Amino acid sequence: MDKDNKEKLKILHIAADPEFSSPMVYENYRIEIETLDTPFSVSQWITQNGWPDALICERKLPLDNGFEFYDFWVNQFDTGKRIPFILLDEDKNQDTISKASEKRIDEVLFKPIDADKLIQRILALRQEKHLPGNAPISEINGFKPYRFTFLKRTFDLLTASICLLITSPILLIFAIALRIETKGNIFYKSKRVGAGFKVFDFYKLRSMYPHSDQRLKELAHLNEYQKETSASQAEKTNPNIHSLNQAGGKSLSANGDSRITKVGYLMRKLNIDELPQLFNVLKGDLSMVGNRPLPIYEAELLTTADWIDRLHSPAGITGIWKVVSRRRLRSMTHDQRSSLQNKYFQVARHRNSFWNDIWIIVQTLPFLFKKGNA
Repeated sequence: MDKDNKEKLKILHIAADPEFSSPMVYENYRIEIETLDTPFSVSQWITQNGWPDALICERKLPLDNGFEFYDFWVNQFDTGKRIPFILLDEDKNQDTISKASEKRIDEVLFKPIDADKLIQRILALRQEKHLPGNAPISEINGFKPYRFTFLKRTFDLLTASICLLITSPILLIFAIALRIETKGNIFYKSKRVGAGFKVFDFYKLRSMYPHSDQRLKELAHLNEYQKETSASQAEKTNPNIHSLNQAGGKSLSANGDSRITKVGYLMRKLNIDELPQLFNVLKGDLSMVGNRPLPIYEAELLTTADWIDRLHSPAGITGIWKVVSRRRLRSMTHDQRSSLQNKYFQVARHRNSFWNDIWIIVQTLPFLFKKGNA
């Protein structure tokens, strides 16, 4: 109980827009309703707040539908179906009721619905399931957050420290050259998502002129995968194509891109701009070997449990995605590339994961000296 003797209930509303006032009071309960619209945002919320007391999910969602989200929820978190799950639909539909019954969804309700009646039903379902209070993330059945092994973390720290010590003169030279050519910050930071849905600042040496991101639309024709991306927009669970824009190197060709400085072009050609990622390794944001660290907008497009799995393993400077040439990537089917992007999840949990990491690093070395990673 809180200081005003009301028990708190935390409810997740899976929808594009908030529909219920929060916080609200019902009898002896203080109800907090958080509206989230993607599996990624739900996963991130849970890692930070623990187990919700109930879920209310709209049948129509921006990226998928309520049934697909339910499959994700059960597979990823609530394998025992302990948390009350209510599906909301706009119109009464027998097909919705039948499908919900087949999936063993707790309840289907139709709009318009009174908030008090909705809370009443949630409380009844919780009583039927004999649920305790809010549980910590470690107790959620089906969720296995990634933990760095001592060997992997020690290797990361030693390797990153040695590499930074060796390359620090090179970093200093290019930092000075970049500052002479252009004004602005030496380092470029972007938000990325790592293991456990942690959002962190991803470091690189700035290779473009300041504010060059404002010209991105003007140069969209330079994107080597633009046509493929446009053709696949209709695929709801297809964030991987965005991922492929950088899977083999830079998303935009350096040739003819007026946003890139002269020093930046040389840094990209020699992969010097990637060196500050070693600071991310020291901080624990990245590992030397892992999945490609996802930009937030890509992580938000992940809608299925197998793709969310990649966020249960570390992001890395290199990985399986890095040791495949662009030529081979172009010859792959979409499904093959998707599988490649998510493959390190299995490697990280293998009993020989450390030696697999070493082999991936060995395979990466030749690519550092190949022009354009061709």
